[in-house]
Amino acid sequence: MEQQLDLSFEDTGIAFEAKTDQQLRKANLLFTAMGKPWLVKLGGATLPLALKMKLPIKGLIKSTIFSQFCGGENMPEAAAASEVLGKYHVGVALDYGVEAMEGEDNYDHAVDEFTRAIEFAAGKQHIPFIAIKVTGFARFALLEKVAAATGLSSEEQGEYDRVGLRIKTICAAAAKNRIGVLIDAEESWIQQPVDDLADTMMALFNQGRAVVFNTYQLYLHSRLGALKAAHEKAVKGGYLLGAKLVRGAYMEKERKRAEEMGYPDPVQPNKAATDKDYNEAVRFCMEHLDTLAVFIGTHNEDSCMLAARLMQEKGIPAQHPHVSFSQLLGMSDNITFNLAHSGYHVSKYLPYGPVKDVMPYLLRRAQENTSIAGQTGRELGLIRKEIRRRAAVKK
Repeated sequence: MEQQLDLSFEDTGIAFEAKTDQQLRKANLLFTAMGKPWLVKLGGATLPLALKMKLPIKGLIKSTIFSQFCGGENMPEAAAASEVLGKYHVGVALDYGVEAMEGEDNYDHAVDEFTRAIEFAAGKQHIPFIAIKVTGFARFALLEKVAAATGLSSEEQGEYDRVGLRIKTICAAAAKNRIGVLIDAEESWIQQPVDDLADTMMALFNQGRAVVFNTYQLYLHSRLGALKAAHEKAVKGGYLLGAKLVRGAYMEKERKRAEEMGYPDPVQPNKAATDKDYNEAVRFCMEHLDTLAVFIGTHNEDSCMLAARLMQEKGIPAQHPHVSFSQLLGMSDNITFNLAHSGYHVSKYLPYGPVKDVMPYLLRRAQENTSIAGQTGRELGLIRKEIRRRAAVKK
């Protein structure tokens, strides 16, 4: 007889226990607005311009979309947000949300910023991870050239060597301070050097425990195979694979480039194919927890439930050190807080940075909630259910 899984994503009392009545009402207004595509489009066009023109709208942005999806403008503010989450056994993946600025000085400054974040997080049980993007430390065009394998000039090789050193500096600081490093995925045509850098760092630092995680975007039909190949390489190399599983973020850009340049579309034919590969990746990771650690980054309730069910079936404890779940701050609290309540390792991706610098990130979140079928409706339904529940309790 199949054992009942003691986990539900419908309990709104647990889902929103960290939110005050006022915060819930604000979230209700925000997701209502994000349910209107014309309004999101208008905001995407006008808000960055208004900030550039120094119009007095920063306070409005900070109290609405910024407070929903960002942890603060700086590290102390992000730390305060992480402490609130920590009270409910929800960890944090610190993500300096500023979009990459090119130039060697900027890349070196980014290393300092992330090293500071690691040292700040050290010893804080509720900040187990930081997230980085290789494009924060390297020119996109350089990564394109490395991926194309057309050969680098001696100057470009020196430049690329510095990229490796920057990533190594961050990973070494993380290993020393027992913080995990999540290396985010990039566009498919520059992903190979990112994979190579991640594999190199794992070989150096994933001895005995998983410090470095590479990201596998399963909306690309090649990535399930890449995950399995990376695992085989790790086993042969005698280190743990760190695998962060996501569905993906660059679909329109990927399809457009493939069409323009006349190569096969790298994106899955439909959502069902993506879901199939994602869940297969979850199953693969659960079969190999002795040689890998998995970070399940998704807002998909079925995939999270599948992972929890597999853990129960295989007798894997909820607190297994090689299994973590994660959702973005401000989204899918019903998954995050109910997982935490049931004893699983779960964290929020917590972006931070000055309002004007994180605007691209915020606009992507708004567009994502508008474009993902049912996402805004699901969020709104849960928020309104909790508002009604609280009202009934107070009667």
